[in-house]
Amino acid sequence: MPPAGELQHSPGKQSPNTQPSEAEAAAAILAAAADAEAAGLWTQIKAEARHDAEEEPALASYLYSTILSHSSLERSISFHLGNKLCSSTLLSTLLYDLFLNTFTSDPSLRNATVADLRAARVRDPACISFSQCLLNYKGFLAIQAHRVSHKLWTQSRKPLALALHSRVSDVFAVDIHPAARIGKGILLDHATGVVIGETAVIGNNVSILHHVTLGGTGKACGDRHPKIGDGCLIGAGATILGNVKIGAGAKVGAGSVVLIDIPPRATAVGNPARLVGGKEKPTIHDEECPGESMDHTSFISEWSDYII
Repeated sequence: MPPAGELQHSPGKQSPNTQPSEAEAAAAILAAAADAEAAGLWTQIKAEARHDAEEEPALASYLYSTILSHSSLERSISFHLGNKLCSSTLLSTLLYDLFLNTFTSDPSLRNATVADLRAARVRDPACISFSQCLLNYKGFLAIQAHRVSHKLWTQSRKPLALALHSRVSDVFAVDIHPAARIGKGILLDHATGVVIGETAVIGNNVSILHHVTLGGTGKACGDRHPKIGDGCLIGAGATILGNVKIGAGAKVGAGSVVLIDIPPRATAVGNPARLVGGKEKPTIHDEECPGESMDHTSFISEWSDYII
């Protein structure tokens, strides 16, 4: 006999709520795959750090404290960002706890970090390893810090989000408002001088080079910043102003000034920017994701007869 008060089920019968739904099962599979990917990447990062420590003993202590002594990618990044962004009033231990609690409470942030690491390693030929990206690429570090400040912003912890935003701007020369929404697989190449405004939205697998501004116009409040579609490539020094839409897979040439929408997979160049192929029938390139290919010049023969 079962103890008093204990429910007894007939063999072969199950509670209707014990079996996960198809959606829950699919989500569990995706979560397990993401966990495995993150674990595999972390193993590779530690192997790279061990190799670098053997090759360059002067860095052994630094590599141990930032990577090799930690049990996970989240702990390593939290420790590294805490030391990078600390000040006399924002202590590294406080920042470490803040970053770690945020990263571990939301698995989507860890997944975005993994995608950002892969983006830098694959798209930037100057990136020699995942560990070097994690340690030294300020565009990558600025994006990870922004993910935390954005989480704080959505939790109505706006003073702390703004304090963190200010430190990122001071240390990395990257100014991203905490309210800006940014996807995953993002590359801020070189990153110096990047400015992203409060109501800006950036999709997945986007590459943005240095001195790019996603800004507003005038002093009106409300939705006033650009919306960048998935897979876009924004060249160095480009300025995109106002609540304009840059279609998925579009390219914006270096130094361009964009004030109106750009169709998907079109290319805009110049100041003021104009569409390659013309406004009425713009040339639509074959690439779905120039943000991954990093091709800045394939359009030049259609746009200009400039010859050196």
